[in-house]
Amino acid sequence: MTVTVCWDTATDQPPARTAAWRSMNAVTAKDKEAWLELFHPDGVVEDPVGVSMFDETGRGHRGRAAIAAFWEAAIAGTERIDFVLRDSHAAGDEVANVGTITSYLPGGYRVDTDGVFVYRVDGDGLIVSMRAFWEVERAMATTRPVE
Repeated sequence: MTVTVCWDTATDQPPARTAAWRSMNAVTAKDKEAWLELFHPDGVVEDPVGVSMFDETGRGHRGRAAIAAFWEAAIAGTERIDFVLRDSHAAGDEVANVGTITSYLPGGYRVDTDGVFVYRVDGDGLIVSMRAFWEVERAMATTRPVE
C-alpha cells in the first residue's frame, strides 16, 4: 500500500519543507525559472549524491548556472515528473523526504526512483543544498512502458 504524505501548505511549515514543496511544484510544472529562483546563488544540487551520469566529478552542481545545466540534463527532456512522498522529516534548517520520483520519458517509458531527498535552506528560505540519495542501477531496473 502506498501512502502519500500531504501537508497543508497554508499552515506554518518548517522553511526547508516549504522550499522542498516549492521545488517539487516547479519541477512538475516544468517551470525552470521558478525552480532556479528557489536556490541560493551559491547553492548546490547533488542528484544523485556521488559520481553519476549527471555529475562525472561527484562534487555536485554548484551555483545557479550549473544547477540550470543540471535541469537541462536531467529534467528538461522528460515528458512529466511525479512525486510521491511516503514520509517527511524536518529538523533545523533541513528536511529529508522519503519517496518515489516517477519520470515519464520520451518514447512512452517511465522510471521510478526511490530515494531520500534532503533539502537545506538558509535564513531566507533559499535552498543552499539539495542532496538526493538514490541508486542509478536500481532506478534503471524499473524502466518500463507507460501503461
